[in-house]
Amino acid sequence: METFRSGNPALNEKAFQNTVVVPGAETMTERGTMNKFFFIFLMMMVSSAFTWRAFNDGKNVFPWMIGAAIAGFIVAMVISFKREWAPYLTPAYGLLQGVFVGGISAVYNNVFQKTAPGIVMQAVLLTFGAVIAMYLLYRFRIIKVTEKFRSIIFIATGGIAIFYVLSIVLRLFGIDIPFIHEGTTLGIVFSLVVIGVAALNLLLDFDMIERGSAMGAPKYMEWFGAFGLLVTIVWLYLEILRLLGKMASRR
Repeated sequence: METFRSGNPALNEKAFQNTVVVPGAETMTERGTMNKFFFIFLMMMVSSAFTWRAFNDGKNVFPWMIGAAIAGFIVAMVISFKREWAPYLTPAYGLLQGVFVGGISAVYNNVFQKTAPGIVMQAVLLTFGAVIAMYLLYRFRIIKVTEKFRSIIFIATGGIAIFYVLSIVLRLFGIDIPFIHEGTTLGIVFSLVVIGVAALNLLLDFDMIERGSAMGAPKYMEWFGAFGLLVTIVWLYLEILRLLGKMASRR
């Protein structure tokens, strides 16, 4: 049997190892996972609307954003290592992500309101479009998630993560990697590649959720699967927003 592997660090093969299945107990299902995903997604939208309004009301939301980003990272790490805590921590993660996403969306909307009006709505629609497209590609097996496919996306995702961490470290020493933030041709190509990898991670996430359901993973893994899917979708949205910002800066 193929190993469970996903480019999403929250849904890798270790996520389904050492899980205890109690005979007769409820197990993970695809529908249950999606129901929980929509619940935490709604929570994220509520908190993002709060931060969005606060920014537009002239409040300084940057401390909130930074705090939410740090707290969200800590919660994500705890969920990744303590999967059985996912039912309790995943809703909190959704709220924290909403604070951050709402704030950064408001900032982009403000910065590009003249050169690219509606940039946030464009990013939202493109993200939804990508998610739906990837789901259909997966559901109809137009793209098959093979072991080789998983390995390629896993390596690509890891490479991007290392590259971003390196760029952050270099920035602390006053060294910037221009194409990450600037709207040059290379910068746009880089963003397109990252968006492509993020979108392909959705296929791996859908596959992991389906496989976890098929193998009878514990019920709490529905929350874990919903958490992992949210991680990928938020990443995809932020990368699309970054790309649109780069393109707007060229005008």
